[in-house]
Amino acid sequence: MADILVLYYSHTGGVKELARHIARGVESVAGMTARLRTVPKVSPVTVVASPEIPDSGAPYVCAEDLVECVGVALGSPTRFGNMAAPLKYFLDSTGGAWMQGTLIGKPACVFTSTSSMHGGNESTLLTMMLPLLHHGMLIVGIPYSEPALSATADGGTPYGASHVAGNDGSRAINLSESEQQLAFAQGQRLASIAYQLARQ
Repeated sequence: MADILVLYYSHTGGVKELARHIARGVESVAGMTARLRTVPKVSPVTVVASPEIPDSGAPYVCAEDLVECVGVALGSPTRFGNMAAPLKYFLDSTGGAWMQGTLIGKPACVFTSTSSMHGGNESTLLTMMLPLLHHGMLIVGIPYSEPALSATADGGTPYGASHVAGNDGSRAINLSESEQQLAFAQGQRLASIAYQLARQ
């Protein structure tokens, strides 16, 4: 079995739901396992903001997760067209992995959730790719051969899976059928490519 790291930060639950469907897609590929991980919140002051182990949900990511994975799915809510600070904080700490080339040649994808249809989901996905490219990763998007990509009236882009939660948060954890399908397809595609690369 080979692991795909599904690493995310979720504030209201939408990104966590996308991660769950991406993980299902990963595990639909024989021999592949999804390793769900999250990051702690950051504090605006110098204090311990979160316990060392989360009370519930996915464990916090550690350096070994990057070493042991054969691919990465990276997810964050949109914050003014960019990823949320907790995920950026973690990525900023991966200089050691960058120097060692830990992630070079591994496939990666990105996913996001935003409150409004035009709330910066595509710019968030694109900016999330930048540190992955600096790590030498191979970016995997969603091709238009996925029918839901052309049919969706909600989230979903060729850059990565996305979710529209609604300005009032009414759909925070209620992914549409097309959003679920695209997240699953993205996880499946990432795992399939990682499997093929690992066999070479």
